[in-house]
Amino acid sequence: MELVAGCYEQVLFGFTVHPKPEACGDREQWTPVADFTHHAHTASLSAVAVNSRFVVTGSKDETIHIYDMKKKIEHGALVHHSGTITCLKFCGNRHLISGAEDGLICIWDAKKWECLKSIKAHKGHVTFLSIHPSGKLALSVGTDKTLRTWNLVEGRSAFIKNIKQNANLVEWSPRGEQYVVIIQNKIDIYQLDTASISGTITNEKRISAVKFLSESVLAVAGDEEVIRFFDCDSLVCLCEFKAHENRVKAMFSFEIPEHHVIVTASSDGFIKMWKLTQNKKVCPSLLCEVNTNARLTCLGVWLDTVPDTKASLPPAAEPSPVSKEQSKIGKKEPGDTVHREEKQSKPNTKKCALTGDSKKATQESSLVSTKKSKRVDVLEKKRKKKKIKTMQ
Repeated sequence: MELVAGCYEQVLFGFTVHPKPEACGDREQWTPVADFTHHAHTASLSAVAVNSRFVVTGSKDETIHIYDMKKKIEHGALVHHSGTITCLKFCGNRHLISGAEDGLICIWDAKKWECLKSIKAHKGHVTFLSIHPSGKLALSVGTDKTLRTWNLVEGRSAFIKNIKQNANLVEWSPRGEQYVVIIQNKIDIYQLDTASISGTITNEKRISAVKFLSESVLAVAGDEEVIRFFDCDSLVCLCEFKAHENRVKAMFSFEIPEHHVIVTASSDGFIKMWKLTQNKKVCPSLLCEVNTNARLTCLGVWLDTVPDTKASLPPAAEPSPVSKEQSKIGKKEPGDTVHREEKQSKPNTKKCALTGDSKKATQESSLVSTKKSKRVDVLEKKRKKKKIKTMQ
């Protein structure tokens, strides 16, 4: 497995982790080994996502970079957004969904790396999005004080709910029966069947990351050194533990045979891996830690043992290239929740070829015909693929 983390210093770090079998009577410990650093972005990294082959990163430089983790090379870059990339989510291995401060949500073909659909999703920034486990729905929140539900099968807006405040996070539960919306230090828990709030949890400090550890247990981190596990049914704190020396910026969780692991990244520069127990009232034990000496912002874990699953958007969710005509936005109906058609943005993609030194990415740009979908020719044979710089 590979830990990948981005930072304010514009670098992507990669650490290979070697699980060590637990010796009789000994405390289990894993070993992280520095694998690579890469400096492709020209501004701080803001988002990272992984699937069975690729790692993608978003940045304040408004670009998305793609890395082939099996070949350890940079695969190309996606240029479409005109604002900081705020969120990246893979939907299976066939699609990538991106959100940015330009208010757009884009659906990308993760094989051909072309933009299938570009939607004007929020009047302000898109601050976060989450995809339902079925791959048929997505939720997004933005600075227009709305929570929006997206029909990914048809590639359109389904509902808009006015939440009266700007939310900074939204997250589906593993089975997709409930979801949480985070506003500063408050967690509102919604039930899918009623689309209404079933409970509210208040954290001590502003929340920066949440992860469901089970259908009802939520890990919460924020502007403090402590991580807390909350029960979404009883709304009580099951346990809390000091994870870092500074605020926690990102979390990631995964399961492998005999292990349920949560990974944390902090402004203190450390990435830490924790082993969870079945009883979430018991604080997790530290498996390993590594110091990057950087101010970390985002985190992912690439599992090279994950099979290349075909799970993705249903066929109908692969929209045809975006029309040059922009659809009109309908007026809101009375009440908090309204139906609405989204406005599609005009294609504005540029081709990119990456060459040169490992710390510099030269992008040669040319406009793609507006009659065709946006596309980044990441497989252009005439261009040399840039090797990820190996750490000494």
